[in-house]
Amino acid sequence: MKKWLGAAGVCVYDRKVLMVLQGTPEEPKRWSVPSGGLEAGETFEECCVREIKEETGLNVEIRQSIWKKERPYGEIIYFAVKVVGGEETINDPDKLIYRIDWKSPDELTNLALSYPEDKTFLIEYIQNYKHDDLSIKNDRELIGEHLNNDIDEK
Repeated sequence: MKKWLGAAGVCVYDRKVLMVLQGTPEEPKRWSVPSGGLEAGETFEECCVREIKEETGLNVEIRQSIWKKERPYGEIIYFAVKVVGGEETINDPDKLIYRIDWKSPDELTNLALSYPEDKTFLIEYIQNYKHDDLSIKNDRELIGEHLNNDIDEK
């Protein structure tokens, strides 16, 4: 039996993580970081970038791998990513994404997640997230231009 392989992108800005509300039409909708399965000939990094573009409309670059989750059915690699362009919009060809939002650790505590085992990892990652000065400047410029205008700039 062939193992499922996938990638996920973890994008943090202003102590919030980029999330999507997802699910099939007949199931309850739950939150997740943008993620999905590898397509033929695709690397984990390429899959991560593609899935974020499809699910959120944002262009990202990979910073580094931050977690590898292995299960009996397969594995998924989580990458720290940085927004480099695009506009926040749902382009999901599978029609499984219903909403895009930025969630704080406090909000994550009470959210129904597609993968509940991600909750502790995501909360700790956000709380320990560090930018270098250049990244903060670039992220703020992109957030201001391409994302929610109501995000607090500190």
